[in-house]
Amino acid sequence: MQSRNTVQRQIVLQTVLQMHNHPTADNVYAAVAAEHPSISKATVYRNLSQLALQGEIRRVPVPNGADRFDFNTSEHYHVRCEKCGAVFDVHMPHISNLIEQVEDASGVEVQRYDILFEGICQDCRAKEA
Repeated sequence: MQSRNTVQRQIVLQTVLQMHNHPTADNVYAAVAAEHPSISKATVYRNLSQLALQGEIRRVPVPNGADRFDFNTSEHYHVRCEKCGAVFDVHMPHISNLIEQVEDASGVEVQRYDILFEGICQDCRAKEA
């Protein structure tokens, strides 16, 4: 079923496209509400989910934390800092045959995947030093 492309959905999409820091839904809502105070939090959350389902943005699941949203929908990996919670893109070549390797090893037909590495970012390591 095709969903309607509403003005609110376009506002949420444009907000995520302008945010290059892998925002949470709350971050997106705060940015949207600053410019459009009449849009509810539920509307922002619903539109984020719909945009991710449609592939216009990418949902980055974060174990034990709030999911993040990414304007970059190409295949790439993420890393999350265990100290400050920031999520970053990993700038490395995509492993092209990873799905085939997993399918061959498990017998499962992979539909989608997300890889999230965890560690301590440069800024947090510098603060500790």
